[in-house]
Amino acid sequence: ADSGDAELELSSVRHQPEGLEQLLAQTKFTKKELQSLYRGFKNECPSGLVDEETFKLIYSQFFPQGDASTYAHFLFDAFDADRNGALCFQDFVVGLSILLRGTVHQKLKWAFNLYDINKDGYITKEEMLEIMKSIYDMMGRCTHPTLRDSAPAEHVELFFQKMDRNGDGVVTFEEFLETCQK
Repeated sequence: ADSGDAELELSSVRHQPEGLEQLLAQTKFTKKELQSLYRGFKNECPSGLVDEETFKLIYSQFFPQGDASTYAHFLFDAFDADRNGALCFQDFVVGLSILLRGTVHQKLKWAFNLYDINKDGYITKEEMLEIMKSIYDMMGRCTHPTLRDSAPAEHVELFFQKMDRNGDGVVTFEEFLETCQK
């Protein structure tokens, strides 16, 4: 029975993410939830790291009708907090915690970061257009009614009319936050 206990203990250790206590403090997940997320993560990514190509493959499965690769690239960048080109479990679970259980402010900060492609603290029309095009590509051509090719640019114009409060051609986080909260 002793060797069985030791084996059971070992198998439960393998399903513990590194720095579990730190992740409990950093996220809004319970210990059980973190263990379950970790099992799923390790199942998909046995190495413990997800590179961008793997992330794109996984994400594209959710959008078989379109091309999700560009949007997945932007999403990958938003999750890759330390900007090292790979997602570890911590990157993934911290982002997920914000998206699922973060405050409105945290979620909006995360969304702003997604749109701010070059991470300079501003969203430009060019950045917004890149994201919009990637969303339309991801949704595919099977939308009803069929979207015009000018739809992404029209979307960006509407976004800027609402968001760019001082009309300087860029959207700051403060402008983004203020408009979204209204």
